Amino acid sequence: MASKEENPTHESGPPHSVPDPAHHDQEVSLGEYELSSDRRPPFILTWPEVKLLGIAGVGFFLDAYDLFIINPVSTMLQFRLYGGHSLPSGLEGFIKAAANIGSVIGQFTFGYLADYLGRKAVYGKELMLIIVATILCISDPTGDISPNAALIWLGVFRILLGIGVGGDYPMSAAVATDRARLRKRGVMLAYIFANQGWGSLVGSLVTMIVLLCYKNVMEVQGKTSKVDGVWRIVIGLSLIPAFGTLYQRLTLPEAERFEEHRYGKSHAHDAATVESGTDTNSEKTVEKNAGNDATAKKLAPTPETETRAVKVTEDKFAHFKEFCHYFSEWRHLKLLIGTSVCWFLLDIAFYGINLNQNVVLQQIGFDGKNGTAWNRLFKISIGNLIITALGFVPGYYVTVMTIEYLGRKWIQIQGFLLEALFLGVLAGKFHDLNNASFIVCFAFLQFFFNFDANATTYCYPAEIFPTKFRATAHGISAASGKAGAIISALAFNSLSKRIGTPAVLWIFFGCCLGGAVFSLLLPEVRGRDPDLIYAQEMREKSQKH
Repeated sequence: MASKEENPTHESGPPHSVPDPAHHDQEVSLGEYELSSDRRPPFILTWPEVKLLGIAGVGFFLDAYDLFIINPVSTMLQFRLYGGHSLPSGLEGFIKAAANIGSVIGQFTFGYLADYLGRKAVYGKELMLIIVATILCISDPTGDISPNAALIWLGVFRILLGIGVGGDYPMSAAVATDRARLRKRGVMLAYIFANQGWGSLVGSLVTMIVLLCYKNVMEVQGKTSKVDGVWRIVIGLSLIPAFGTLYQRLTLPEAERFEEHRYGKSHAHDAATVESGTDTNSEKTVEKNAGNDATAKKLAPTPETETRAVKVTEDKFAHFKEFCHYFSEWRHLKLLIGTSVCWFLLDIAFYGINLNQNVVLQQIGFDGKNGTAWNRLFKISIGNLIITALGFVPGYYVTVMTIEYLGRKWIQIQGFLLEALFLGVLAGKFHDLNNASFIVCFAFLQFFFNFDANATTYCYPAEIFPTKFRATAHGISAASGKAGAIISALAFNSLSKRIGTPAVLWIFFGCCLGGAVFSLLLPEVRGRDPDLIYAQEMREKSQKH
């Protein structure tokens, strides 16, 4: 296990130690800083919190980068595989939905494992999956197999990529919430989620830069097939931040808050001891005759550590039963229904718009229908950058600044209603708005997607459920959201052709109104400690029995 000096996010120290308020810039643990007299605005982070943000935030950077980069990549594959003609509609829907299909699997699986095995045992494994899947995606043998087979290859390994990306949702939410101060919990989660905006923005910029590097060979020399290198570089560059934070994730120690609430205060240390394989109170070495080679020494099991291992194992096996019992009560189940349905309805609209940006680009004049292959691709990249810069990044950071003041419930409900408003305008005036009006209306739509429901649906399940069940509940909620994204990715194109794009936008309008209604099931969680509420419920039950 990493030492305190090696990892400032480790919660340790005397339970009542209070750092000197005059030295806020000193590197202290988050557990100690929880008790400090800091009065700065919640969105001002300490250095340990910045480090935690860097470790957890990279997953959401990769989430947006990998999920939305498929839009320009699918256009590039048109020129590489089909001579500039559209991809087969079924396969296009498959490669766009593939990562979200994997996300559903990853969110549920990693969420449950994070509660069952512990955060430390699982964190970092989802990033390893992302790395392996990315390498397999860019290894697509486009020149050696049929065009359809090349798309199937990419889609299959994007499912694997999605499992890793999806696993990051409950993992990073749980890791951050376990360490966050109550008054800054929402801000930390919003900061982490805001990395989606940067992932989308950087993806657009990277696509433009790589295309500029290939301008001579594609535009002047006329070698359009070289676009094969462009999409591989664009996808492959995501490996840099992934490798950059892998070690920090794999070595991040378990948070004391999780150990106490998962195993109980009486044997939280025992759980950590068994998980790490060390016991500072009963270290005994064996193989004394093995010479002076230190690597030959190992810790011998003792009756105490064996008893503790049995206890921890029993706790793990009891976890599923406790989880089912907790959510068998309507007061808890309705919260899970609320977080899941709200996320599901949001993602139908959000991903329906953002995974099919070609419709929006066409309306604002950046669909790249005319010109050479390079010119068309570059124009689409500019359009994607405009869409991202106008609404994505600003919306996320307004959420960061206001979430601890306005509260999650107010932000989420007014967000759903304003999203419905702008979707209604776009649907009703889809063919009448000029380019400038369409851009302004769409920018407001993107802004309120990200200042509001897109951020709060991520924060809610991390804040409303107790530590013991947090990651599993978050994984279920997130998987529900990605189910909505899959529906949009697979159905948008066919529905648009059958009933028209304005009619599809009216469906999204209805989803946002439904999200506002289901948000009424959720309480305000600003300043709410779900662990204290859970402990009180347990005391009331024990008194009844």
